[in-house]
Amino acid sequence: MSTETDLIKLYSARILALAADIPRHGRLDAPNASVKRRAPLCGSTVTVDINVIDGRISDYAAEVKACALGQAAASVVGAGIIGCSAEQVITARDQLKAMLKNDGPVPDAPFDGLEVLQPAKDYKNRHASILLTLEASVEALEEIGAKSSCA
Repeated sequence: MSTETDLIKLYSARILALAADIPRHGRLDAPNASVKRRAPLCGSTVTVDINVIDGRISDYAAEVKACALGQAAASVVGAGIIGCSAEQVITARDQLKAMLKNDGPVPDAPFDGLEVLQPAKDYKNRHASILLTLEASVEALEEIGAKSSCA
């Protein structure tokens, strides 16, 4: 397969459509936690704001400045994260990492749309950008958990 064909496959119409329409894009007025993460290799950044009620994500927003792959990942996360527990988000992050790095299975629902990013497993320099939104979300949830256990 040629490099040009590989890139066309990587930047599929579905990935570009997801990147162009990120649900819950922006910022929350008063989040329980806000985390900004940056991928050093490419400079992509994501700021995630999360609110949690009774152990479930009740509100979420993300400001995404990333490549199309990072934006597509943020789109799938934004579409599925409301109502999730911290455990579900941690599992999704770990499954996405395994899918990219170890040819693991697609993340569980509601994050199974991340399967569109399987072609990126061969582009290690894009992994950090793809993982940004879930990593920032996990960090925010851990921050909220730490605050809750201190209260």
